[in-house]
Amino acid sequence: VQLQASGGGLVQPGGSLRVSCVVSGMDVSRNGMDWYRRAPGKDLEFVGFIRPDGVANYADSVKGRFTISRNDAKNTLYLQMSNLRPEDTAVYYCTWRDNWGQGTQVTVSS
Repeated sequence: VQLQASGGGLVQPGGSLRVSCVVSGMDVSRNGMDWYRRAPGKDLEFVGFIRPDGVANYADSVKGRFTISRNDAKNTLYLQMSNLRPEDTAVYYCTWRDNWGQGTQVTVSS
C-alpha cells in the first residue's frame, strides 16, 4: 500500500486549503482512513477519520473547520481545511493501519 499526500502550502490565517492523498494497493471505499498532523515541536495529533460508509469524525480542534471526503473512482482521500489558524501549521499525514504517506506541509501565516 502506498499513500501519496500532496497539496500543502502557505496560506494566510482565515484561508482555505485542500490536501489530497492518492492511495494505491488498497480500495479506499472499503476501508476507514485517518488524517494526522505533527506541528513543529509537538506530538502527533489525530485530525479525523472517515469510515467506509463515508461518515467522518473529527478532533475537537478542527471540528466545524475541516472536512474529510474521498473520491472512490480516483481512490483518493481529501482533507478540506477552512478558517485556518496559525496553530494548524503542521505536516499532514494520511494513514491506513500501519501505512503512512510522506506527509504534506501546511503553513498558516501572514
